[in-house]
Amino acid sequence: MTVTAPTTTPADRWSLVRQWLGLAVRLGLAAVWLVAGASKVGDLAASGRAVNAYQVMPYDVATVIGAALPFVELALGVLLLLGLATRLSATISAVLLLVFIAGIASAWSRGLAIDCGCFGSGGQLAEGQAPSYLPEILRDLGFLVLAGFLLIWPRTPVSVDGWLSAEPAVEDEDE
Repeated sequence: MTVTAPTTTPADRWSLVRQWLGLAVRLGLAAVWLVAGASKVGDLAASGRAVNAYQVMPYDVATVIGAALPFVELALGVLLLLGLATRLSATISAVLLLVFIAGIASAWSRGLAIDCGCFGSGGQLAEGQAPSYLPEILRDLGFLVLAGFLLIWPRTPVSVDGWLSAEPAVEDEDE
């Protein structure tokens, strides 16, 4: 009796790699949101001032958005960390990142000298201090790629989504 080793196709290998890559992407994006939210939650007034520095909405609206934003970021971080509602969390992440990229690009195009406030208080820069808009936009584009990955392949190992589903963690290629 001859025993043959099971053969794996490139699609099988990609499916396995994709699962674990997806876990790394999910946890990485979770860390981004948790750090961003935690860095602002201690000073909501400063977060409001950072949003106001973009000069795209009235002060009162900017301060409310600035005060709410750290909690949205923390919630996204927790959901992604748990792997709960991953596709929805990735969608909201992508929308927020697009808004952030548009805001930074708008500030840059209008010649504003501000710190984005992405991982801290942000706001107006001191006289003579140069903004770093291109690295901020590129960083957010990288985060957007991570969110896009999770939009396409939201199922990852070690997730509440996987535990709640009766289906195996490996997705079909048509999903």
